[in-house]
Amino acid sequence: MSSPPAAVTLKPDVRLPLLVVGLGLALLPLPLTPWPTLVVVLFGLFLLIQSASLRLEFKEEALIVWQNGRELRRFPYNQWLSWRLFAPWLPGLFYFRETQSIHFLPILFSPKELREQLELRVGDLEVPKKDTTSPQQ
Repeated sequence: MSSPPAAVTLKPDVRLPLLVVGLGLALLPLPLTPWPTLVVVLFGLFLLIQSASLRLEFKEEALIVWQNGRELRRFPYNQWLSWRLFAPWLPGLFYFRETQSIHFLPILFSPKELREQLELRVGDLEVPKKDTTSPQQ
């Protein structure tokens, strides 16, 4: 009989917040007012703060979201219906659906570690990508 996987806390990854800040700064030379730049850069800074304060912990029975050492939310695996990572190379978005709600979260953690833990704990619930290379029948 195998033992349950140990609890794992994911490391933060600041690539997405820095990408958003960089995109905002790239908007600055456009002939628009500085408002689009300001909005995008502020959003990137918000994501940077979130990546510093949030932690995802994968435990035996649930995914737990921590903020500054305080449990923010608990998502029991037995209520999950599906999950998927969108554009994890950026990193992009983490989607998962529970029986009562749908969640879209920016990937503010190591995408590799996130995928590994999801496959280990709820791998059978992953929504596969549609194969667009095969001909329709």
